[in-house]
Amino acid sequence: MGELRISDRQACPLSRWPRLALLTGALLLASCGGRPDGVLIPSGTVATGVSEVDLLVATTRAPSETPGVLYSGERGVNLQMTEITVSIPPDAKRKAGQVQWPKHLPADPEKDFTTVSVTPIQDAPQARAWLQAHLPKSGRVVIFVHGFNNRYEDAVYRFAQIVHDSKMDAAPVIFTWPSRASVFGYNYDKESTNYSRDALEEMLRRAASLPNVGEITIMAHSMGTWLAMEALRQMAIRDGHVAPKIQQVILASPDLDVDVFGQQFAALGKQTPNFTLFVSQDDRALALSRRISGNVDRLGQINPADEPYRSMLEGDGITVLDLTKLKSGDRLNHGKFAESPEVVQLIGQRLIDGQTVTDSNVGLGDALGAVALGTAQTVGSAASIAVSTPIAIFDADTRRSYNDQWKRLGTAAGGTMQSATGQ
Repeated sequence: MGELRISDRQACPLSRWPRLALLTGALLLASCGGRPDGVLIPSGTVATGVSEVDLLVATTRAPSETPGVLYSGERGVNLQMTEITVSIPPDAKRKAGQVQWPKHLPADPEKDFTTVSVTPIQDAPQARAWLQAHLPKSGRVVIFVHGFNNRYEDAVYRFAQIVHDSKMDAAPVIFTWPSRASVFGYNYDKESTNYSRDALEEMLRRAASLPNVGEITIMAHSMGTWLAMEALRQMAIRDGHVAPKIQQVILASPDLDVDVFGQQFAALGKQTPNFTLFVSQDDRALALSRRISGNVDRLGQINPADEPYRSMLEGDGITVLDLTKLKSGDRLNHGKFAESPEVVQLIGQRLIDGQTVTDSNVGLGDALGAVALGTAQTVGSAASIAVSTPIAIFDADTRRSYNDQWKRLGTAAGGTMQSATGQ
C-alpha cells in the first residue's frame, strides 16, 4: 500500500458545527459512567464459579498516588510492568462482549469484574519468567494496544474481557500508553502514542527474541493502531525487516489517515505480517476524528469495496472485515470488534491461530458468513448468499470463491452477480 495517496477519492465536506457539537456530546456521554475509582484494589480472593484472566500489563504511564488506580494518564519515565489477575462473573450472569463495571466498591464477583491480585514486575527477567509460565503449547503471544480516551483500568478490564470471551490460545499481554481519558485530550493522546513507540518496539523485539515464543499477534484499537504501526515501522527501518515471529497484525477501528497508513505499510518491506482490518462506515468516533484531522479518510471508516481501496488492499494481501451492518450496544459503533461475541470468537479462534478468514472457513450458512463484494442488489434465491449476514470479508480468495458461487446460481442471477461484485 505504498501508493495509497489517493487524490481522486470523494471529498466529504465538513459537517456544520451544530452536528459536530452533537457528535462531540455523544462522545462525552459514551465516556461518562458511574464507575467508581479504585477498581484495581485487589480483593485477594477468588469467588466460586468465576473465571480468572491473568494479564501482563506494560505501561509508559506515570504511577498514580490514588489507591486502586495504579497509573495515571500522565507520561512516565520508564516502561513498567505489572501482573494483574481479573475475575469475570459466571457466563450465566453476564453478556459476552460486555465489561460489567461495579457500581460501587467492594465489587460483587458474581455480577462484576473484580481485581483479584496486583503484582509489580520488578525487572526484565521477572517479566520473561511470567511469559514463560503463561505460554501455551502453541507458543503464541497476543499483545493488545488500546485506543484513545482510555484509563489504565479501562484497558485492563477490556482486554480481560476480550481474552475471556475469545478463548484465545495465547499468553495475554497489554501495552497501555498515557491517555488522559478525555475527548478534549485528543492531541495529548496522539502525542503520547509517539512518546511510547520506542518502548513498544523494544518490548516487541524482546518478546520475539525468547526461544519459547512461537508467534506474536499484535491487536490494536483506534488510536493505538497508530502506535502499533509506528513501532513496526521503526523496527523495519532499524533491522531491515519486522521480526519474523510477529505474524499477525489486527487493526480494529483504525484511527489512521489512509495516506499515512500507506507509507507506514510500505516501510515494513516485502515480508510483512498478515494484516486484518476491522472497519465500519458508521463509526461515529472516527467521523469526529476525520473532521479534526484535515477531513482525510480514516482507515477504519472506509468502504473496502470502493476503489481505489479495493484494489490496493487486495494487492497487498490485507484482509478487511466490514462490520458496518453489525449491530452492537456501542452507541458510537467504535468497539464492535470487542462487543460482538461472534467477532471476538473469530479473533480468538481463527485470526490469532493464523487462519486466513475467507468463505472457505466461514461458511455461507454460519452466523459469520461472508457477503458479496460491493452493494448487493439481489432478488430471489440470490439474496440469501449476498445479504444474509452482517459481516463482509474482502480478500482475493473470497472474491474468487464468490464468482464460483454466483456462476452456480445460473444465468438468471448473472446481472445480479455483476452489480454485486463489480466485475
